[in-house]
Amino acid sequence: MKVDNSRYLKMEGAGWRRGARMRGMVERALSFGSVAETYERFRPGYPVELFEVVTEYAGGPIRTALEIGAGTGKATRLFAQGGIAVTASEPDAAMLAELRKHLPATVTTVQSTFEDLPLDSSYGLVYSAAALHWTNPVGRWERMSALVEPGGVFASFGAPIQLADPDLKEAARAARAPYLEDDGVPSPDGTPAELPMQWPGTELQQSEWFTDVRQSVVEHRLTISAQDYIGHLSTVSAYLMLEADVRDEVFRRILAVLPDTVELDAQIHAHLARRR
Repeated sequence: MKVDNSRYLKMEGAGWRRGARMRGMVERALSFGSVAETYERFRPGYPVELFEVVTEYAGGPIRTALEIGAGTGKATRLFAQGGIAVTASEPDAAMLAELRKHLPATVTTVQSTFEDLPLDSSYGLVYSAAALHWTNPVGRWERMSALVEPGGVFASFGAPIQLADPDLKEAARAARAPYLEDDGVPSPDGTPAELPMQWPGTELQQSEWFTDVRQSVVEHRLTISAQDYIGHLSTVSAYLMLEADVRDEVFRRILAVLPDTVELDAQIHAHLARRR
């Protein structure tokens, strides 16, 4: 009897590809510590309007919050200044050390990945600022639900910062293209950009643990020097994964096509959901 192994080989191949992708994501997620001080200097903070979006959605006072992937504390500041007792978790020791330089001792810090966080406490708000895509999708929402109080809020937000001028954006893309075609992070669940609901809202809508899923946009524009824009790019994982000499050449080529100052579209995409 001849056995057809093709189906199993396809399954094994798909599993290998998923595993390889996760290993690549982990490598990118842990690349920021090497540029912690640069990250703190060049990554923009979050406007108060984002805090207002989250608190208005909550519909009542938020007393405690857990941050997943706090980095150097760009979003931590926003919620701590709003009078919330924030526990900031971050897997990278260098990033956490930089956070501690700039935030008050009232912010509790924990060095941990999302997957290793203990589930013995829950919070009125659990949020992640431009970091949720680094977490393991397997069991993500069940684990998340254990960290959010019943009736509490989960929030994910990020600002895929882009050059606001479409001609400059295309010029910069063409300049880096020989070395790096895409410098973004693809949608974790493959949702096409033209659909009205984006990730992670797409996953939250299907989760049995969360309800009342909303997607909001907070407009945010910045004007900075071209040199500072290159500084920002130097904290982006796609560039951090390049060899140093290649990275320097890419930055040289991009800088050559930019004027002295550039306007950035730092529009913030927020997803909110309530724990059942």
